[in-house]
Amino acid sequence: MNAHTLQPRRDLYPAIEPFASEMLPVSRLHTIYVERSGAPGGKPALALHGGPGGGLSPDMRRFFDPRRYCVTLMDQRGCGRSTPHAEIEENTTWDLIADIERIRESYGIDKWLVFGGSWGSTLALAYAAKHPERVAGLVLRGIFLLTKSEIDWFYQYGASNIYPDAFERYAAAIPENERGDFVGAFRKRLISADMEVRMAAARAWARWEGETISIAGPSALPARFNEERFVEAFARIENHYFVHSGFFEHDGWLLDQAAKLRHIPAHITHGRYDMCTPLASAWALKQAWPEAQLDIIHDAGHSSLEPGIVDSLVRATDAMLHGATW
Repeated sequence: MNAHTLQPRRDLYPAIEPFASEMLPVSRLHTIYVERSGAPGGKPALALHGGPGGGLSPDMRRFFDPRRYCVTLMDQRGCGRSTPHAEIEENTTWDLIADIERIRESYGIDKWLVFGGSWGSTLALAYAAKHPERVAGLVLRGIFLLTKSEIDWFYQYGASNIYPDAFERYAAAIPENERGDFVGAFRKRLISADMEVRMAAARAWARWEGETISIAGPSALPARFNEERFVEAFARIENHYFVHSGFFEHDGWLLDQAAKLRHIPAHITHGRYDMCTPLASAWALKQAWPEAQLDIIHDAGHSSLEPGIVDSLVRATDAMLHGATW
């Protein structure tokens, strides 16, 4: 048992607004939204949203002490306020890492704390593997190594045994003769020239994740999973990355990078009942990276806003003010 489980749980810091924001051109096609919040002279942090394609949430600012951190957030290519909307061309893991470096350099940041959950943890780990000298520390939630086994568990067979009712709604979008490869079948529809076909597939894809994100189940479906603009970008971009195996060199590439990260202070928070990204991935990362702290939350699923997850992450960012290698 972790010591903090005997203490009152921490909550998010109060809501704040950015003190600066911009639309940053990053390629001939893409312009991304970037914002900064907290203390302009505070410890630099980068918070990476999930998905891919999920876009930033204002609540992401609230995991950091606004008096002591200067937090940078971005809508990754194709989602949120970034343009063009739901675009999958020139949209790879390596493009996003290049965007992160462009932002870091433009703000004159030498090293920063990198924070991310779900796909945000994937991108944070990939960034750290490519630029370890730029990472003062890592705070990660819902580890997602983007392996075939993880994709199969959630989109083909596995989580379907825990949420058969929600999975039935997801599967209904695909004819029975194509259900041997749901990711591929959704791909055909999500890149269709017919907007109605695209949106029907996007709604089914996004709703499946929305209904399984919290231990509260389908009744806790986040509001944005019913918003057409969010759903379109989320489903198209997420599926695009999964079809291309995260654009990694081989299956399991991200876990193989752990050896080069072991000098970086790291905190991992993972819900015991996470259906989207099973605990086995965080456990495997911990075995490869014994110096990392793994905090298993026994009454939580995948959502960053479940009380135990919030408590763990807020404590982690507080601790990194002194524990990171600034």
